[in-house]
Amino acid sequence: MKNALFLLFLIPLFSNCQTDKTAVSKYPAHVGNVEWDKKLDDPNFKKYLSEGSYSYQYYSGGSSGIQYKGEKLEILRKFEKENIHSSKDVNGYVTIRFVVNCEGKSGIFRMKQMDENYKETQLDSKLTSQILSFSKNLNGWIPKEIDGKKVDYYQYLTYKIEHGKVSEILP
Repeated sequence: MKNALFLLFLIPLFSNCQTDKTAVSKYPAHVGNVEWDKKLDDPNFKKYLSEGSYSYQYYSGGSSGIQYKGEKLEILRKFEKENIHSSKDVNGYVTIRFVVNCEGKSGIFRMKQMDENYKETQLDSKLTSQILSFSKNLNGWIPKEIDGKKVDYYQYLTYKIEHGKVSEILP
């Protein structure tokens, strides 16, 4: 009797776990791939991929840390020279994700803004525009090699905002 009740309890759980075949097809071949958009992206930026290929994620390829000339310290030095801040008392995070191609040039920038509780929001537009511009102007990215070939890869920078000022740049 106990086994029968247990099975009756489990049947509804498993019957609701069907895969929606139409949902699978709407996702890219690799989670997180960003497609080039003529309204947002620089037409001069070139990805160097063969047909059916993709850009590697920032954590792929066995290299550790940020692949930037002078490493993260150089990015911090450059940031300190800028006057990037908000006159508003805003807190949160701005993540800029982009592709670095096999020449070390960056493009296909996407921005996500979150409040201090990691909920998507819109922060001060002047501040986020300055952060995006700063990120786009970083020009010391190092091409990544995997199996002896230079490849395109995704990189990201997350700016932690406290009281209208960038308090930290991650990773």
